Amino acid sequence: MTKIIAGISRAPDLMMSHLALSRITRTSVELLRVQNQLATGRVVNNPSDDPVRMATILELDDRIERSEQRMRNISHAQASLGAVDTALGEAHEIALSAKEIVLTQIGFGSSGTERSGQAVVVQSMIDTLLGLANRRGVAGHLFGGSVAGAAPFTPSGGGFRYSGTGAGLITDLFQGGRIPITTTPDGIGGVSARVRGNVDLEPSLTGATTLAELRGGRGLGVNPGVVSFSFAGGPRASVDLTGSRTIQDVVDRLGNAIGQYESDQGVTVLGSGGVSTEGGAITIDVAAGGVVEFFEVGTGTTARDLGLAGDSPFSFPAGVTPGLDLRPVVTWATPISALSGVSGALGSIRINNNTSSHVIDLSVARTVGDLRSLIESSGAGVRVLINDAGTGIDVFSEVSAGVSGALSIEEVPGSNLTATRLGIRSLSSGTRLAEFNFGRGVSIVHGSRDPVTGDPWPEKDVDFSVTLGDGPGTRISIDLRPQDMTDVGALLGRLNSQIADGLASAGLPGTALRAELSEGGNGIRLVQDSSFGDPIRVEAANGSSAAEGLGLLGARYDVLSSSLLGEDRARVRVDGLFSDLIDLRDALNGNDTNGIALAGERLEATLTRLAEKRGAVGGLARRVDGAKSAEEDRAALDEQIRSRLRDVDFAEAATRFSLLQTQLQAGLQTAASATSRSLLDFLG
Repeated sequence: MTKIIAGISRAPDLMMSHLALSRITRTSVELLRVQNQLATGRVVNNPSDDPVRMATILELDDRIERSEQRMRNISHAQASLGAVDTALGEAHEIALSAKEIVLTQIGFGSSGTERSGQAVVVQSMIDTLLGLANRRGVAGHLFGGSVAGAAPFTPSGGGFRYSGTGAGLITDLFQGGRIPITTTPDGIGGVSARVRGNVDLEPSLTGATTLAELRGGRGLGVNPGVVSFSFAGGPRASVDLTGSRTIQDVVDRLGNAIGQYESDQGVTVLGSGGVSTEGGAITIDVAAGGVVEFFEVGTGTTARDLGLAGDSPFSFPAGVTPGLDLRPVVTWATPISALSGVSGALGSIRINNNTSSHVIDLSVARTVGDLRSLIESSGAGVRVLINDAGTGIDVFSEVSAGVSGALSIEEVPGSNLTATRLGIRSLSSGTRLAEFNFGRGVSIVHGSRDPVTGDPWPEKDVDFSVTLGDGPGTRISIDLRPQDMTDVGALLGRLNSQIADGLASAGLPGTALRAELSEGGNGIRLVQDSSFGDPIRVEAANGSSAAEGLGLLGARYDVLSSSLLGEDRARVRVDGLFSDLIDLRDALNGNDTNGIALAGERLEATLTRLAEKRGAVGGLARRVDGAKSAEEDRAALDEQIRSRLRDVDFAEAATRFSLLQTQLQAGLQTAASATSRSLLDFLG
């Protein structure tokens, strides 16, 4: 407020003019500010109006803008997940319709002609399913996984090849988390669950092995830092391994540090081998007369990570001594020569998939990545991945082609068991019998008892018999027990034990018959003495389905090798509605009631998977709905706070505008009155 100093006895006109002009200017400025507020509807229009309030408003503007983007994400996710749910519902309806066909055609009341007619209906279901599986949503192809830009399923031979990868495209819901808005085709098709590598390839260390590829001495990776060492209990020296990227970096730095130690202390620490690697460990060649011991520095873990020290202290005595195994993982760059678990040169393998056979020469592969390229580019319709543990490779079929187009990986005779050594033969000694017959396993009879006495009845526990091709037709009974039905190796052990007992009882040499896996095609092989003139015969006993489940009833006899080669019952089928419909169509065309029944069983499992998948998608949709509700509440609160800080109260502003107008008018009138006086007004 402007004041006139009391000590001034008179007020000059100039002073009065300045004071009046100052009051009028301030009122005009305030009137302009209120006028702007009324025009814009905002209390603060410039940062200078109220810096603190403007900073808060700008932060709220940013939060609201990000909230709008999240709401767009949420709407996008709702639309995509809704489309996925609809598609899964339609797939479920197709599966139910197929199940109805199974129920009407499984009995003996239907003729072959009727079943052929129903096969046409099933084919139309397959065509419909293909369009459904390739359906697009707002985010791309619904079932393409993380590759939503291209159609995930394409016809391939007699099946449908899946080219998608990943779990799905991800959208950000802020506090609602990150969720996929496209998905994998679980229950429809996709890739098979195995062949999973059953051999640890045990890659050795090379100079190019990166520290990131090591599980380390503690199993927690390698954190390069500073370590110290001593020789023969002498003074300690430190070596800084920080920044080391490869094993060669570590070896070089250790060798240089120990060499410097030798110069400083006047001792000989290293032998001719120096610091090197062997297998999966770093080795130290220590000269005679002392030991080398490594220590951690402070709270570091580098020495233990590199296998140079352990939780239980140890040292490197004279001679070449390895540290702890660093357990390097398999990578695509791992050289084949570094795979300790694969001894000898690689040869060829045979992959049967989608009713076609492919012989693949792996001898030219130099790295694990080369193996993948050779196998995937063969046209076999398979995908090669390194397993999660980083110990081996897995092979997956990408083609849904039913039982007739199931995947198997076999040996090629003369190729040094390449598939077995790589751990990817689909029927090996480590194959679990529970995986036979597309997951149905192998059933046996066991624990039979005499109905009269209640005593064990061993004769009724016999599952099948093997009749040799010798003159008398020696018959050997095979009784399989539950403990024999774990994997193929245990089964072959039991078969050969029973065969040995039977041969001994018949007075035949132990070499007259043996059970084994062939070097070529998959299947259990029974090999008899080449002098026997008749073929081997296998017959089921006591209603047991073991011989059928093992593929021995449908076996073929090879005269040249005097062997009975069983059917491959460890083939790998891509589970899903595509395969189920193909199996049902083929069974209907073949008038195969047993095949129709099996297709019905698989459809039941597929219906369950589709329901589970739809439930999972529904769970994601609920999360999206919850995120939308929370985001709407948060945005509404931000809008409310911003409105209080930014928006003008029109009633208050209008009242103030009116008062300022009155104040300005009064100021102008007062100034005009004061400045209009002259000396003549005071002359009397």
